[in-house]
Amino acid sequence: MRCPHCHHNGSRVVDSRPTDDGRVIRRRRECEACGFRFTTFERIEASPLLVIKKNGTREEFNREKILRGLIRAAEKRPVGADEMSKIVDEVENKVRGLGENEVSSQIIGEYVMNILAKVDEIAYIRFASVYRQFKDMNVFMKELKDMMAKDKKVKKPTTHKDKDDGGEA
Repeated sequence: MRCPHCHHNGSRVVDSRPTDDGRVIRRRRECEACGFRFTTFERIEASPLLVIKKNGTREEFNREKILRGLIRAAEKRPVGADEMSKIVDEVENKVRGLGENEVSSQIIGEYVMNILAKVDEIAYIRFASVYRQFKDMNVFMKELKDMMAKDKKVKKPTTHKDKDDGGEA
């Protein structure tokens, strides 16, 4: 493995451990020439997965595009880089789990939004506004109302006895 610091073509593995439920091996390496330490990831080379875009064109699945979209949506939000990487991993696993060589961008976007809604509601709205291309404020408000309705269903209603229930004192 070539050192990213001095470009020497030799390094030794210092530490190795599985990540992403055993689908990826994370290796900590040290350059034999300069001693610089860096991390590499080893994945199984999967068959190419094509994404069918809204306009009908096809392009190869790109994890980085999803991650860039998440970074933009979660800017200045309490969503860390590790959390975003986990979302991308989960989306990729779901897409590859379909067993298809081609998948629509709409399916990928829905997977991202379903996961993101559970992580951070504001990041979800930001991602949805770009992904769904909200045309006007009414569409945006509908999405907010839908999200608020889902949130109310998740939270159990609490019952409180009224202080003044009309009974005798």
